[in-house]
Amino acid sequence: MEILFTKLTERKKISEVLNGNCRFDFVEVISAKHLEVEPFDLKSKSLIFTSINGVESFFANGFKPKADFTKENFNKIYAVGKKTKKELRKHGYETFKVKKHAQELAEFITANSAGEKFLHFCGNLALDVLDATLPLQNIWYKKVVVYNTILLYPKVEKPFDAVVFFSPSGVRSFVEKNTLEGKKIFSIGYTTEKEIRKHTDSQIFTSTESNIDDLLSLIKKECCGKKAAK
Repeated sequence: MEILFTKLTERKKISEVLNGNCRFDFVEVISAKHLEVEPFDLKSKSLIFTSINGVESFFANGFKPKADFTKENFNKIYAVGKKTKKELRKHGYETFKVKKHAQELAEFITANSAGEKFLHFCGNLALDVLDATLPLQNIWYKKVVVYNTILLYPKVEKPFDAVVFFSPSGVRSFVEKNTLEGKKIFSIGYTTEKEIRKHTDSQIFTSTESNIDDLLSLIKKECCGKKAAK
């Protein structure tokens, strides 16, 4: 079975997990262009990051959060995803709260942090989950676009049996010139699955943990195991 990953990611880990039982390849469906944003005073606002690109662009522009919780005007940091948390840690910053999905983060903030003011550093195609939820709960929220997501619309000529998606924008880019019919479809999480469902009625296998390890275990089970081989 030939599996197509729509993101160049974790080649070594994929090879180890699939262990030669399935062939795999990659196609890039989106790219990110970091924007120049003049750094401004973050004051005591809480910061939200929902992607690695958001973190990279934030620090590339020279923003400097105040991380000392013992002083006034410090910045709490909220994140979506373990990889986003890991990227923040690379820059020397810990997170106050990490959730798997933007919806989960919105629910946590509404229940526990409604008195804070939030700056969300993200891309131009960021999902509207947070800005559609927080203001309705009278929570101060502002989106700061620090990078642009560019859809590449690749045409895949090589045959493949399964396709793996990592973001809603990646789905939109891929389906522009490729079909999902007759393919096994895998999704990193429920938000991406929701976008896939706009383009096919086929079954979608979705990681319940929204991370690469759980996703690869699911792929191995459905594509490379004894059951899949029959």
